[in-house]
Order: sequence, then structure tokens, then C-alpha cells
Amino acid sequence: MTASGLPMRLPVEGLPPRVTIYEVGPRDGLQNESAVVPVEVKAEFIDRLADAGLTTLEATSFVHPKWVPQLADAADLLDRLDRRAGVDYPVLVPNERGLDRALQSGVEHVAIFASATETFAGKNLNRTLDEQFAMFEPVVTRALAEGLRVRGYVSMAFGDPWEGPVDPEQVAGVGRRLVEMGCWQLSLGDTIGTGTAGHVDAVVDACVAGGVPVAALAVHFHDTYGQALANTLAALRRGVTTVDASAGGLGGCPYAESATGNLATEDLVWMLDGLGVEHGADLHKLVDTSVWMAAQLGRPSPSRVVRALAG
Repeated sequence: MTASGLPMRLPVEGLPPRVTIYEVGPRDGLQNESAVVPVEVKAEFIDRLADAGLTTLEATSFVHPKWVPQLADAADLLDRLDRRAGVDYPVLVPNERGLDRALQSGVEHVAIFASATETFAGKNLNRTLDEQFAMFEPVVTRALAEGLRVRGYVSMAFGDPWEGPVDPEQVAGVGRRLVEMGCWQLSLGDTIGTGTAGHVDAVVDACVAGGVPVAALAVHFHDTYGQALANTLAALRRGVTTVDASAGGLGGCPYAESATGNLATEDLVWMLDGLGVEHGADLHKLVDTSVWMAAQLGRPSPSRVVRALAG
């Protein structure tokens, strides 16, 4: 580590010059908390993240409060936000009712959450793998008609706790249908963190071969087995330029108990800084934000970079 608290910058050939960090901490990070975080704390969290230079902040989800009570304050949160020019505040919408609520809150960017496996589609969406598309189609169609951008998440894209490793061709098939439906971006989710670098290569290659441009791909890694950064680097080498991350490593999945925290934004930034890849975020402001949020939650941040720089 240099005296400035930043890694030595040594660019590596074959990597994109710039990466977009798609910050999911306010939504994916907080949805799995056992206690409800006050809405004013969430609003300050998002504002701090914007102040740290992040320009894509997934704010919340318009899911039914019965299923994710931690995000029941979605509309209130969006009303409280000081939405900055140049900052995108996407929200997750599970169905048409969720889209209705999102439109009422004036959002410009929504996401839908699909499954790559039959079992998780049943447990998370109460649909079969094929039936989920019939549920998403009217949501995407209406959102596009309203001028919104729609992102598609593909959960369990690498491993499923009930079905085991997932065939890359199956992931590619789901992803292709979402892109054909109108999703501008496809986030490949390693929901339980079992993927490895070679598996990432195979999934990205299958998606591209199946008709999804690499420019439309993003990756969303969980660090259950300590593979999130290695998997991210593998994706970058394949040409992926958008990486989902969560400040302080917050998060999990309320429908998959084996899913632990997301890739920490600070850990990602440390790696990108060392590789000479631009991203626009201020590492020390991110660390300060995650230390602050850890204090709100009453426990230390799981991010290794946060612990190293805050210690």
C-alpha cells in the first residue's frame, strides 16, 4: 500500500479502460437485514454513496411488503432522495403492480429479477422457468412504452442450492429471452457464490454466442467462497464493463439462505485502482460511508478493504 492508502497502479493489458460500478447496497444490501433500517438512514446512505462518486445507485425495490418488509418504505425513500443530475437511481419491480408504484415515484430505470433455474423460479416467483417470461413481458412492454430503461437480472446463473451447478447454455437461453423482450442490460448473478473464474468464462461466452452482446452484460457476484474478485477479473478479461457491488459487502438473498454478502464496492475499487481501470469513485469516501453504515447496523463491515483502511 502506498502512503496515500491506495494500491500501486500497474495497468494490465486486455482489460477495459473503464468500468461502471452498479451499486446495489441500498437495495440488495439492505433487503436481507433482520431489522428494518430507518428510511432517513437509507436516504443518507444513498446520498453519501453519490457523494463518493458512484453514478448508478439501485435505490430500492417495489416488492410487496409481505415478502420483503425491509423495503416497504420504497415510495417514501424515493420522495426523500435528493436526486442528483448525472446519477441514476434504478429500482427493482417484480410485477405490474410494482411498476405502477415505480412510475408514481417518477423513476427512469427499473429492473426485473428472473431465474436461470426451474426450482428458484418456483420458490422466488411462484412460476415455472417458462412462465416467468409471461409475467415479465407486460412489465417490460409498459416500462419501455413509458420511456424507462429495463435491466434484467438472471439469478442462480452459476449455481443453485437445490439443483447444483447451472449449465451455461441454460443461462444464455434465459438471458437471450430477456434481451429480446427489451432489457438493455443483463446482470448475471452468482446468487450463492459458487462460481469460479472458468465458469464465468463459460457463462459469458455462452451468452455472447447465444446472441447477447458482451456490451449488454453485467456481473453480480457474491463472495460466499471468496471468489468474487477473481470472478470479476475473469469477466473483465472477457470484455464485461459493468460490475454490481455493494458498499461494505452488505447483502444476501432472502430466498436463498446460503447466499452471503455481495462483492464489496471498496474491494472492487481497490482492485480496479491497482489495475489502472477507471471507475470514478473515491475509495476513502466509500470507506467512510461503509464505516458509518456499519455503525447504523451495529456490526463491523465484512469488506476487507474497509477493515484495512478504517482500522
